[in-house]
Amino acid sequence: MTISSSLSAGVAGLNANATKLASISDNIANSGTYGYKRASTDFTSMVITSSRGSGTYSAGGVRASTVRLIDERGDLVGTGNPLDLAISGRGMFPVINEVSLGNALSDTPLLMTRTGSFRTDADGVLKTDSGLVLLGWAANADGTIPSNPRDTISGLVPIVINANQTAGDPTTVMNLGVNLPATYTAAGSTGTPPTLSVEYFGNLGTSEALEITFVPMVPASGSSNQWTMQIRDSASNNAVIGEYELTFDNSRGAGGTLSSVTVLSGGAYDPADGTLALTVAGGPLEVGIGRIGSPNGLTQLSDNFAPVSITKNGSPVGNLTTVEVDEKGYVNATYDTGFTRRLYQIPLVDVPNPNGLLSLSNQTYQVSPDSGSFFLWDAGSGPTGSIQGYTREGSKTDVAAELTSLIQTQRAYSSNAKVIQTVDEMLQETTNIKR
Repeated sequence: MTISSSLSAGVAGLNANATKLASISDNIANSGTYGYKRASTDFTSMVITSSRGSGTYSAGGVRASTVRLIDERGDLVGTGNPLDLAISGRGMFPVINEVSLGNALSDTPLLMTRTGSFRTDADGVLKTDSGLVLLGWAANADGTIPSNPRDTISGLVPIVINANQTAGDPTTVMNLGVNLPATYTAAGSTGTPPTLSVEYFGNLGTSEALEITFVPMVPASGSSNQWTMQIRDSASNNAVIGEYELTFDNSRGAGGTLSSVTVLSGGAYDPADGTLALTVAGGPLEVGIGRIGSPNGLTQLSDNFAPVSITKNGSPVGNLTTVEVDEKGYVNATYDTGFTRRLYQIPLVDVPNPNGLLSLSNQTYQVSPDSGSFFLWDAGSGPTGSIQGYTREGSKTDVAAELTSLIQTQRAYSSNAKVIQTVDEMLQETTNIKR
């Protein structure tokens, strides 16, 4: 009977609107939850009688289907924690549950999240209060990231930050800006050969020095404009590691600049970039003295010896002060000496269909057959966006829209309840025919 189908349609309407009410309740309850993706419930009709011109019609009712709109992105909210992370664009952070620590990652399902407030625990493991451990690729000792597989998590490791760590930064590059007195290479000069001591830092953070002596070549007449530069290394018991003959230009256009560098011993001189390839006790050291004809570097002017500009990289041993994540996902540690070291790289996970991911607690998601296989991207490459520190992603719930939908759902539920009440009254009338 069509009256019975009306009853079934009314019950289906109650169930469908109850499902929608549940998703609205979830959305409103999580309006302040960082990274929450709202649930959307859609209705589809159920048709029982599809024959055209049928004499009778049976109500099919309605079916409700709910989907989590994971591809919708919430607004970014600034915070004061450098390890509050969010993503500007597409992609997710790879994480695992804290209870999985100690197990092989190949036996651990990959979880993903869009945002998190990460802090170190007693063991230095970077995780959220809900127990989500952040994963990344560990950097080599020189800060480079080795090649890792992109379609599996076998290369990922939990990110661990030791707050008490110290680090040194050995000197590898040095630039000398020194003016030598032109009068010292004139006939009859009795000037004392000037010396220069330049500090550099060894591989173990020790303070070492290059002892540089400039010996002028004094001719019998006129000016030679030539010097012998001798370099000694304190870390090698003051052994000579380089000796060079310097000749300076005395023309009107390029007066005082280098015109030639002759290697007497030690590393070669590269005229393209004006550097000496020295080897100190700890390894190679590139020392810039200036290109031929360049006013930068070593010069010979006037009658004063003046070290005008000496720069170098490296630093002594320093203590860890802060850890930050840049836009490309590099985890960088900064020490109180100003030295910065790269510790990890956080990749971003992407799947072909984000809305097909399996939604779990704590705003985490897992790959499913509907989402497709995952791929690990460098942040900012491919389809993925950039990583933002000091930032959280807000909830995608629009409370005003949800309350409006709540009113509509309430009215629809009441209308379906009225249908059931009407059918009950009609069935009662049918029963009264017997009386």
